[in-house]
Amino acid sequence: MAGGKLTPRQKMINLMYLVFIAMLALNMSKEVLSAFGILNNKIEDSNSIADNRNSSSFQQLAQKASEQPGIYGDKKAKAEKVRAAAKEFSDFIEDMKGTITKGFPKDKEGNYPCEQMDKSDAVDNMFYIGDKESPKAKEFLAKIQGFPGKIKAICGSSVADVEMKKIEKRFATEAVYSEKAEAKLPWLDYNYHHFPLIASVTKLTQLQADIKTTESDVMTGMFQSDLVAAASLKKYQPIVVPEKTAFFQGEAVKGKIILGKFDPDLVAKSVIVNGQSVRATAGQADFSFGAGSVGEHDITGTFNFDDNGKVVSLPIKGNYVVVPRPNSATISADKMNVVYRGVVNPMTISFAGVSDNNVTASAPGMTKGGKPGKYEIRPGQGTELTINVTAKLPDGKPVSDKKTFRIKGIPGPTGTIRGEMGVVKGPKSSLQVSTVGAKLVDFDFEVGLDVVGFNLKVAGQPTVVVQGNKLNAQCQAVLSKASRGDQVTISEIKTKLSGAGSYMLPRTAPVIFEIQ
Repeated sequence: MAGGKLTPRQKMINLMYLVFIAMLALNMSKEVLSAFGILNNKIEDSNSIADNRNSSSFQQLAQKASEQPGIYGDKKAKAEKVRAAAKEFSDFIEDMKGTITKGFPKDKEGNYPCEQMDKSDAVDNMFYIGDKESPKAKEFLAKIQGFPGKIKAICGSSVADVEMKKIEKRFATEAVYSEKAEAKLPWLDYNYHHFPLIASVTKLTQLQADIKTTESDVMTGMFQSDLVAAASLKKYQPIVVPEKTAFFQGEAVKGKIILGKFDPDLVAKSVIVNGQSVRATAGQADFSFGAGSVGEHDITGTFNFDDNGKVVSLPIKGNYVVVPRPNSATISADKMNVVYRGVVNPMTISFAGVSDNNVTASAPGMTKGGKPGKYEIRPGQGTELTINVTAKLPDGKPVSDKKTFRIKGIPGPTGTIRGEMGVVKGPKSSLQVSTVGAKLVDFDFEVGLDVVGFNLKVAGQPTVVVQGNKLNAQCQAVLSKASRGDQVTISEIKTKLSGAGSYMLPRTAPVIFEIQ
């Protein structure tokens, strides 16, 4: 088209080609800008789901920490600090997004005017003063570079090194090679300089996604490191279990040395108890030696195993008491050091050196069990319960003892949909026929739970109050207006014990159903 003398008609054709090519380029540019907007919306939706999931995980951790502070208290404290650091960083980025999109408000459906956001001035003016990085740019880079260090300082060894390296790589800001420039460019230049505004907004949203992913990885990593540590033989704890806690002078002290984590396939290479070698069987070793004089005596030794070609020695530490005659009762709860209201609490009660037929125990709500030394307690009102025990010794003299237990209510359960807790995903049709239930997490008693009411809430729709455990017609009407990606919150779940009359449990944690 460029050679020779052109006719007016050919010139017109060439001009039309140029106009056509320009229009294609313009349309392609608009399509790319719109694509960034769609991607930004998807990442924002994913971030919202991640927020809910992280919040649900933390609530479960907080519940465990309140019940078992010795095991989960430190993890909860670290998780709180990680969440605070992540929120501070994410909020900082959100403020930046608000500043650069001030002139481009979202429409009622939450979409940016992407095709109008094709200039880079707003971001360039924020990050650069002439050719130099602005104070805001330096603050932004410092936030990114410092975030992995904050996580490491908070978590320490709770997060494995390999996971920490992934986090550091995720927030790396080293120079990046540019094929167009044929040179390495500073990270900020490579990612944000002279880019359309909508592209920079999407990249900032992705950075927020990285923050939320890190928050999730850290909480998961802390528990993963526990599982790895628990699998090590070094975590097995030998426990001394004598046949009884006190022995008469002249008796043989008998009992077992067992591992805290019992494995029927695990046999020790050797077991030494008080300087003598004893025969080891599957996961345990029997011992027997003279009781000695009256007083407290130590039981020491080692459990020895082969582990990857090395001998791992686990220390044995225990003790027993030799007494001239029994002088106190042994009262212990089979499952815990408290009794719970609303359930049957099994108890084992005995008197050292006295047969069961010569022992009498009494307390409000207590009945005799089917086996020697076994009792059942159904606590009533109040906060404490005292068990009185009387025994007749071989010489005919009576002795008595007592012990007071705390009475606690059953902890609040967690709501379920289809038997699942937290954020449950599925089609709308599945929710419509599902049953709202409740579970007691980490509760030692087998109890039945009945849901007698709940509230159902869909964003933008009125809350529906339901009697029973099934969705009613009002719920179905509200659900008909919900769309894919909407979250349905089941809250204010009212739960009672099965067969326990009107005994209602404390507040039940909500459950969320995300429509797929």
